[in-house]
Amino acid sequence: MGHDRAVTWDGESYQGRFDALAAAGADVHGEADFVARLHPSSVLDAGCGTGRVARELARRGIGIVGVDRDESMIATARRLAPELTWLVRDLTGFDLGRSFDVVLMAGNVPIFTPPGTHAALVAGCASHLAPDGSLVAGFQLDERYPLATYDEHCRLVGLECTGRWSTWSRAPFAAAGDYAVSIHRATG
Repeated sequence: MGHDRAVTWDGESYQGRFDALAAAGADVHGEADFVARLHPSSVLDAGCGTGRVARELARRGIGIVGVDRDESMIATARRLAPELTWLVRDLTGFDLGRSFDVVLMAGNVPIFTPPGTHAALVAGCASHLAPDGSLVAGFQLDERYPLATYDEHCRLVGLECTGRWSTWSRAPFAAAGDYAVSIHRATG
């Protein structure tokens, strides 16, 4: 994730929370369901954490690359799916030299990005989009990264919002809500 260095992550315990939810019958694939409906052949999971979403997309036959700046998260992702490509990179300044149909920032990636680096996060992700690609992000709405600021950062790199919901299951967006899932695509 593009998170603040003050936050300490432990990939195994992070993954354990999702494993427990899945074992209890919770649907932990909302993000993958959302992305799969866009019919991409390739996805960059930016801020992939332990690779939960990436693994599910790969299981569905979608080409995937997972990137996270936290080595513990990537170590767990590699243990769980060594056949996939997992890279340790800072999302605010990375270049993989290729493009993707979808660049996904799930799991509150933007709000874990250090203050002052949000524009660079969006620019880095946008630089990996194929010409008709979609930037998909879902994050909690609060003062850490206002939605209007996110939209402006997208606009500055030539992307416009083409859809917004309040959940990964596409519940209608409520301006007074506390979560947004947005699709941004190239203008023009």
